[in-house]
Amino acid sequence: MTDPRFTKLATLLVNYSTKIKKGDCALLDMIDVPDEFVVELIRAVRAAGGTPLVEVRRPRVSRELLLGTTEKHATLIRDLELRRMKKVQAYIAIRGAANASENSDVPSDRTAMFSRITRPVQNYRVNQTNWCVLRWPTPSMAQAAGLSTEAFENLYFDVCTMDYARMARAMVPLQRRMKRANRVHLKSPGTDLQFSIKGIGAQMCKGDRNIPDGEVFSCPVKDSVNGVIQFNTPTIYSGTKFENVRLAFKDGKVVEATSNNTKKLNEILNTDAGARYVGEFSLGFNPYILNPMCDILFDEKIAGSLHFTPGQAYEECDNGNRSAVHWDMVLIQRKEWGGGEVWFDSELIRKNGTFLPKDLKPLNPQHLK
Repeated sequence: MTDPRFTKLATLLVNYSTKIKKGDCALLDMIDVPDEFVVELIRAVRAAGGTPLVEVRRPRVSRELLLGTTEKHATLIRDLELRRMKKVQAYIAIRGAANASENSDVPSDRTAMFSRITRPVQNYRVNQTNWCVLRWPTPSMAQAAGLSTEAFENLYFDVCTMDYARMARAMVPLQRRMKRANRVHLKSPGTDLQFSIKGIGAQMCKGDRNIPDGEVFSCPVKDSVNGVIQFNTPTIYSGTKFENVRLAFKDGKVVEATSNNTKKLNEILNTDAGARYVGEFSLGFNPYILNPMCDILFDEKIAGSLHFTPGQAYEECDNGNRSAVHWDMVLIQRKEWGGGEVWFDSELIRKNGTFLPKDLKPLNPQHLK
């Protein structure tokens, strides 16, 4: 018998997140996802009047391809996948992984080359399709979260099938405030960072791009970032885990970067000219996600968190920065994580993870659950 949670999630992804309609073609990009759920997703696409295409990938196979990739190989992949992407109106990617560190031994320069050459595929997908990307719950994710497999699966489906329409309504005042803000000041232990978001705009993330969701993002004016930020959550990039990342900025550029693996951190930030500039600033507030689990689609939505992103900017909130890198790094500001403040111009917007203005209080966890 099909797990009813599978049906509920598949229906949400098709009808709410990507809004597939009659005549649409949908690419279902599946990485280590149970066949039972893929079948439910295919059925949901067909029920909406769409035509499903399915790509099944395996991380160990993908690693082997990356280990020996060349510019010729990467260019062929780009051309084939871009042609396919241009044939679809919707894209749903579900990414499971038995081992989150599968690509940790792929050389950084090879990963950077492959990302740079294939970037147009992601750019087209992000800007030209109705897309949604999410993880699939695995024992390795449960382990990273410090939970049993069953407890993590229960958390996963609670988070992924919550009332995103209700959350969307609560986001509107924050989006409005971010659109009209000029100066942003972030304060936390080890963090004193200032920048401008004037004229950049703001975008609500309400379950129609990522699941789980729960953030409103903007982007710094490219050369406006000055100060230092100390992240207090671990982050995985290309299979390597980084902790205690500290970035110092001058006129928008990362001029000093340290972590538990400073050498590899700087190798990634040297991928291209845009990797040392910032492409996103966001506030997270999903009430079900309280602690990091080394999975950015969850961690960037942690209640009382913010993330700051070296690399590529999104066209919806664009400062002109272009890069093969887009690396969301997370700082939790709830009191038990050291606290912190977010200021828009002269107003304290959030303190110790709690929104203070009356119009933003519906975004606090006790109101969203």
